[in-house]
Amino acid sequence: MYCEQRKDVRLQNRFVWFKKWILERQTYESLSRESGYSKASLQRFFYEYLAQAPLLKIQNKRTLHMRMDGTYFKQFCLITYQDHHSNYTQLIRFSEDEKYEEIKEDLQNLLRLGLKIDSMTVDGHKGTLKAIREVLTETKIQRCLVHLQRQSLIWLTKCPKQEPAKDLRKLVLMISKITSHNDKNVWLNQFKNWEQTHKSFYQQKSFNQNTDRYWYTHKLLRRTYMYIKSAIPSMFHFLEDGAIPKTTNGIERFFSHLKNHLDVHRGLSVEHRKNFIKRNAAQWYIFFSNEK
Repeated sequence: MYCEQRKDVRLQNRFVWFKKWILERQTYESLSRESGYSKASLQRFFYEYLAQAPLLKIQNKRTLHMRMDGTYFKQFCLITYQDHHSNYTQLIRFSEDEKYEEIKEDLQNLLRLGLKIDSMTVDGHKGTLKAIREVLTETKIQRCLVHLQRQSLIWLTKCPKQEPAKDLRKLVLMISKITSHNDKNVWLNQFKNWEQTHKSFYQQKSFNQNTDRYWYTHKLLRRTYMYIKSAIPSMFHFLEDGAIPKTTNGIERFFSHLKNHLDVHRGLSVEHRKNFIKRNAAQWYIFFSNEK
């Protein structure tokens, strides 16, 4: 009995160091100095835990305002579904890409498990938007304003030369500053004015001899305009209900932690690096975070 108790205590102590390794971004060297275990012993303990990834539990609430986003690693894409207010991660998926069929399946599973989702804050991925509209027919879709702004600025570039592009860029920079209905109305009026003033410019076409067809001359400007215009119906739900997040920043901070944590362990083999992300940095990190 005494030996069994000592063994249980020893295993608990090892798990404490494993948890610190997960959550506190500590290296093997620092943990070895602190714990008294050798680096080789810690690696052996931790790899054993990596092979025992915990299952996530669905936290059933009456009404949820969720954030959803994906991030890409070399081996795969990690898609995360999070409750905005508690930061509780309800579901994750490892995939090659943000695929419509898989996202649709995830949403259907969340509904089957009893979740009532009042809003989903997402980026502009077409497959994601299509899946939400098909499965969550009563759910408000809030476009992530940070994603919207960031992508638009990429297309417009930092220093556009044409006046229409410069003016549109100013409007894009205003998006993150919208905090009231008055701000919204002012911005919409300015966007409509830009739309009418520069209509002939963004609709201008040129003949492409390589494709033997006409196409839009200022295609990146037009793409930005169409991207924003199509997003407008889903941009301002957060003003109607303060519980709806206007960005997916909470998940992006989570992704940032995972990637920064992986950088500490560059010495892991390719297979262990893959397992680290899949099981450690994702499932174990989420498991511990959900416990909070």
